[in-house]
Amino acid sequence: EKNQYYGIAIAFTVVAGAYGAGAVSGGCFNPAVAFGIDVSSAHVGFGFCAEYAAWELLGSALAAVLFKVVRPEDFGGERTAVTELTSEFLGTFMLVLTVGLNVLGKSAAGAFSIAAALISMVYALGDVSGAHFNPAVTLAIMLSGRCPSLTPAKAISFMLAQVLAGTAAGLCYAFIHGGRTFALAEGNHGPVATAESVFTFVLCFVVLAVAVSERTHSSHMFGWIIGACITAGGFAVGGISGGCLNPAVAMGIADSNLLNSGTLKEGILYSLFEFAGAAAAAGVFKVTHQVDVAVPEDKFHA
Repeated sequence: EKNQYYGIAIAFTVVAGAYGAGAVSGGCFNPAVAFGIDVSSAHVGFGFCAEYAAWELLGSALAAVLFKVVRPEDFGGERTAVTELTSEFLGTFMLVLTVGLNVLGKSAAGAFSIAAALISMVYALGDVSGAHFNPAVTLAIMLSGRCPSLTPAKAISFMLAQVLAGTAAGLCYAFIHGGRTFALAEGNHGPVATAESVFTFVLCFVVLAVAVSERTHSSHMFGWIIGACITAGGFAVGGISGGCLNPAVAMGIADSNLLNSGTLKEGILYSLFEFAGAAAAAGVFKVTHQVDVAVPEDKFHA
């Protein structure tokens, strides 16, 4: 069955990047756009489009290289553990980078932009590694018992790749913004613990329901649905905890803030809250979705 979401995935990269990097470069991401803007403003100067185009073409070349890495079977190769780890690193990196750029750029639509980045990467890499991009999601899927190939060893390797990607993305957005970083919420941990655990629960439960369950999975809308959890969490608890809902995001923020005398304490605490939400989601999923394993397919549809 051909996918019906390629247009959404492509368009949402622009939503993610425009709100995230727009405050830095204007968010062209296209030599034709850069040239058009440069021509229209030629009366105040012309020529910057060449520099923009050079960087954009470099980005496209890097994309082509990484595409070959994560889809070796398209080029006569075989998929390996490195393929899946690269997929998890790439998706998590883009997600955390978008988070940081939106915060530092004071975006008015951060929750939408971050969700758009996740949606795009889920659609792009979902059939490569499962598109977890979140150690809490990886934990929830492993604990659910519905993915036998996700062994504890593989889950740990995914989590390490995701956290490493978060750290790399944190350093990247700090570089883009001239060394500026930001901290996670400090002080009273009660509200933060509740906010992060509850909405990480929501995210992980929805992932299990629409991407893992045999009975309630969504063939085409899964990316939209998962991304909507980020939008909901961002608006609902963003003012309380920041709405990380992801240990890779939390640790990426904490690690990058070490550049400005921050500590890892809050990142570790956030991660514990989020892992608790993930474990709860796996437990509830086992109860609500017993039908996946308890009822024969033909009887279920009768």
